[in-house]
Amino acid sequence: MTMLRIRSRDGLERVSVDGPHITVSQLKTLIQDQLQIPIHNQTLSTNRNLLLAKTPSDFLGFTDMTDPNLRISSLNLGHGSMLYLAYEGERTIRGGPAVTPAGSFGRKMTVEDLIARQMRVGRQEKAHCDSVSFDRDCANAFQHYVNESLAFGVKRCGFMYGNVSEEGQVEVNFIYEPPQQGMEYNLILMRDAEEEKRVDAIALGLGMRKVGFIFNQTLSQDKKEYTLSNVEVLLATQLHAESDLKEWVTAVVKLETNEDGASDVHFEAFQMSDMCVRLFREGWFETEIGSEDDPKLSKMKKEVVVGVKDLKEVDNDFFLVLVKILDHQGSLSCTFPIENRNIQTTMRALKTHMERARSLPFVKRISDFHLLLFVAQFLDVGSDVPALAECVRLQSHVPEGYELLIDSMANTS
Repeated sequence: MTMLRIRSRDGLERVSVDGPHITVSQLKTLIQDQLQIPIHNQTLSTNRNLLLAKTPSDFLGFTDMTDPNLRISSLNLGHGSMLYLAYEGERTIRGGPAVTPAGSFGRKMTVEDLIARQMRVGRQEKAHCDSVSFDRDCANAFQHYVNESLAFGVKRCGFMYGNVSEEGQVEVNFIYEPPQQGMEYNLILMRDAEEEKRVDAIALGLGMRKVGFIFNQTLSQDKKEYTLSNVEVLLATQLHAESDLKEWVTAVVKLETNEDGASDVHFEAFQMSDMCVRLFREGWFETEIGSEDDPKLSKMKKEVVVGVKDLKEVDNDFFLVLVKILDHQGSLSCTFPIENRNIQTTMRALKTHMERARSLPFVKRISDFHLLLFVAQFLDVGSDVPALAECVRLQSHVPEGYELLIDSMANTS
């Protein structure tokens, strides 16, 4: 007897089959018999991205198991292999209703049971933001560093700043990289409150705000069977919960192997679902994650309802709402050394930057967020920093006092 693992929106289940040489049609019949999902409702795939599909029309893009006569052995599926299942409609468990009001017959309903029943985790079909568009230069500067300098060996992150349109379109125009310690599977933020005040003052002058969080996954995560790990879900949700922006975006940068065997840098964008953020704010997440814990699952302190089951472990994909990615060319350059990386930025870097752009108007020479952040250390954060940034936003004349100060700083190196 062969056992296949089936991951669906209801979590992980198992199906027993008569060996690896059965056909897709026979497998669907067994899923109908054992999991009570009608054959005509089933979409099967070896591609985990099936679980991110939002509508039945999205299921049509997964064609590797549409041939009913295909033997599953031809897909290298054997005992213990993982398959992904999407289906339409409600699911009924044989022998009882889909959901029993008290969780099980003969059990008294407690206040905690009532609260848990309200915590029904399902897929959020639509994000609050219509799309996220990245400034090409700032996105390239981030991915180039994690690719070329870090070789996708450790994690790196940044806060994304930009604008949100009335239609819910998020535009990212610069990325601030806070002090941090990146590891293979984890990331420790060592946030500097004073520096973040300067960042926010610059954003204010530029007419922008914090709109999201970006990080990279490492090479060792490429073959893992998850979109985001439980550690990543916790950090992304914490930062989303800190924000008062409903369109807040979490972006992930990955290095993936394409069909030709070459490696491509790939961006993905998500929103953490409303229920995910609510569970975090109300303290339902277990925040201590052990090395033995399955990274595909987020642990809860109490049971929540997932599909028709009461579970204390939730598949991370339930918390992710996919967001469409676009790009654009913004008005800020991204050539000044970026903060909090391996090499400390010096006055010499400022001099080099100003000399390289000597032929440009002064306001153009300083139209770089990372330069403004460096200079902001020597300005009043409440008045001077937003005033200088506003000159950049308007591309207007820079007051002589600021120009003299920046030139003198550059010439002291």
